[in-house]
Amino acid sequence: MKKLVTSIALIAAMAGFGSSLAAAEEGHDLAAAVEHAAAASHYPILKPHNLGWSFAGPFGKYDKAQLQRGLKIYKEVCSACHSMKLVPFRTLEELGYSEEQVKAFAAEYEVQDGPNGDGEMFTRKAVPSDYFPSPFPNDEAAAAANGGAAPPDMSLLAKARGVERGFPTFVFDIFTQYQEGGPDYIYSLLTGYQEPPEGVTVAEGTYFNPYFAGAAALAMAPPIADDQVTYDDGTPQTLDQYSKDISAFLMWAAEPHLEERKRTGFMVMVFLVIFTALVYLTKKSVYASKEH
Repeated sequence: MKKLVTSIALIAAMAGFGSSLAAAEEGHDLAAAVEHAAAASHYPILKPHNLGWSFAGPFGKYDKAQLQRGLKIYKEVCSACHSMKLVPFRTLEELGYSEEQVKAFAAEYEVQDGPNGDGEMFTRKAVPSDYFPSPFPNDEAAAAANGGAAPPDMSLLAKARGVERGFPTFVFDIFTQYQEGGPDYIYSLLTGYQEPPEGVTVAEGTYFNPYFAGAAALAMAPPIADDQVTYDDGTPQTLDQYSKDISAFLMWAAEPHLEERKRTGFMVMVFLVIFTALVYLTKKSVYASKEH
C-alpha cells in the first residue's frame, strides 16, 4: 500500500513537472514569436481562433438571442468609447424587439439636432430613425480622452478587421465561404490579453495581446471581464461568452442583410444549375440528328 501511494505521488509530481515544462516551452515559443513578429513587422503574433458561428456557411443564420446579448454588452461597455454612427435604432427590430421597445431604447440616448428658430443647435431624445450617437462631440475630443488615438467606430468593425489567412487556407475559404475573419479576430483580441512572456517588455500604458493586428501591445485596457454584464436568460456571464456575443452583434451591425444575401445566393446557384442542365439537354436534342 505504501509503495502504491509513493508511485501515485511520483506520477502526480511527474505530471506537474510535465505541465510546468509545457507552460515554459509555450512561453518560450511565444517570446520567440514576438521577436519574429517584431523583426518582420508582421502582426498579429498569433493567428485568431476559428470559432463555429451560427451565421457561418452558405445556410448560416444569426442567433437573435445572442445578438440581443451583444447589444447589451455594447450599450453597457463598448458605447462608453466607441460609436456606431452608421447603425440606426430602427434596425433593432430585426433582433426581435417590438416597435415600442425600440422607441424606448432610442429614448435612452440624446442626439444633437438643429438649428432651431434662433439658429442654435440643441439636444433631444433620440427616435428610431436616429443613429447610435458618438460618446464624444468630435474625433479630436475622442482622441484627447484616449491617449491621442480616437477609438474606431464599430459600425463596420467586423468587416473592416480581419487577418490574412495565407496560402493555401484562403483557397479553401472560397469553397467554404469563410467570412468570419472579423468576428474571429474580435473574439481573439478580447480574450487574448495576458502578461507578456519572460524577456518581452511593452511600453508603459499598453497591454500585451498577441492577437492584436497592429503591434505586440495596444493602448486599450481589457474592456470586459467575468460577471461585468448581467444576462437575464441564464447564459454564462463569462469573458468567453461576452466576447462571442459582442463579436456576433458587431457582425450583424456590419452586415444586417447577411441572411437575405445568402438566401438570394442559394437561389441563384440553383437557377444556374437548372439552366446549365437545360442548355445541355437542348444541345443534345438539337444535335442528336446531326451527323458528326
